[in-house]
Amino acid sequence: MQSKLSRRSFLQSTAAISFPTIVSATALGGNAKAAANSRIQVGVIGLGSRGFNLVDECLKLDDVQIVALCDVDPFHHRDRPWGTGPAYGLKPGLQRVSRAYAKNKSGKAASGIQTTSDFREICERKDIDAVVVATPDHWHALCTITALKNGKDVYCEKPVTHLFREGQLVIEEVARQKAVFQTGSQQRSANEFRQAVEVVRNGHLGKVTRVEVGLPPGYEKPMGDASVTSPPEHIDYDLWCGPSPALPYMRARHHRWWRGHRAYGGGVLMDWIGHHNDIAHWALDVDRSGPTRVEAVNWTKPNTDVYDTPHHYEIHSQYPGDVIISISSRHKQGVKFIGDEGWLYVTRGRMNATNKAWTKLNFDAGSVKVARSPGHMKDFVNCMRSRKKCICPAEIAHRSITPGHLGFVSNALSRVLQWDADQEKVVGDDAANQLLSKIKYREPWTLDV
Repeated sequence: MQSKLSRRSFLQSTAAISFPTIVSATALGGNAKAAANSRIQVGVIGLGSRGFNLVDECLKLDDVQIVALCDVDPFHHRDRPWGTGPAYGLKPGLQRVSRAYAKNKSGKAASGIQTTSDFREICERKDIDAVVVATPDHWHALCTITALKNGKDVYCEKPVTHLFREGQLVIEEVARQKAVFQTGSQQRSANEFRQAVEVVRNGHLGKVTRVEVGLPPGYEKPMGDASVTSPPEHIDYDLWCGPSPALPYMRARHHRWWRGHRAYGGGVLMDWIGHHNDIAHWALDVDRSGPTRVEAVNWTKPNTDVYDTPHHYEIHSQYPGDVIISISSRHKQGVKFIGDEGWLYVTRGRMNATNKAWTKLNFDAGSVKVARSPGHMKDFVNCMRSRKKCICPAEIAHRSITPGHLGFVSNALSRVLQWDADQEKVVGDDAANQLLSKIKYREPWTLDV
């Protein structure tokens, strides 16, 4: 594909003129009455690296059919030079889905897949049961709430929202619509993390007094070319920016690296907190509450004005029972639980502990059991049929990243925050609460709730 191909001509060349003639769950009575033998029809919004991962997860499921794809960029190579490495965007996404369906014998249509750059077209389709949101963070709330208001169930990547107040509004809309919602904090569906949670919950470490949540550091320098240029002709950059400020275009602040600026993301801190701090909350059984005291300490700025999120950071969060969770780029990546009778460390694919038996997946930790997931996307689909809550619903995801939101406020105001988790308010601090509740979208975008 030539880089000069216009967005309009690309969309005209790939737009579908018909849709698969299959029976969806919606057609059989709506999501709330999804028939056991119906096929879940899915639209995917956002076709970068993570979006492709989620497309692949959908393609594995025989009872799921992808019928629509959305992205504002038809073709790109993420942060790599043009023409190198995997290709992402609308055209490669369409090719990936079409080829997969053309090869199988399940009766799924390989043609008739809708492509669009406007997420609202997918959200408003009557025959779509679920929407997968894999956009940059600044689009999560708008895409999610639009889908929910159109009666869709939603799988949204972490962090569940870019802004704190957006998270509260998503939770409210999920409840209002009686929707099924899954957040892409997929570590909850991994066996090693479930095992670690059960070891802690069953008291093998004794009283846990400290948890070290290790996240990667932020971007210290420009992660790519920081030259300000005109956006590539094939991308609708104004639509990509959407509700956030339209900062001057540069590769160092676009695909993959957008999260380094607060306009679009929360840095590596907010990128990863929904993974490892989520596990810390789960193990301590505080994933529907939160800390009582939060303080940002030892934050360092990047050595560039391209980004405004921290390079190194630490957040001290105190919880009931005198438990401290330290979230820091200076800790070993993963989660370490420290109790008065031992410690346990877990990260993706690996565990270590005072007692090596605790790290064996066949170890029976005790009578306290937590939810077991058949796989994160499969759990979402199963819950669509049962109308039960997913393993990582919106409220849990929002609570898991709240210490990150509070850390940004604490750092901005240079003070400790006393947090009322029940009311979700900073005690006696109007300035802090104003920062948390602030939503300022670029016109003409608004959050219709």
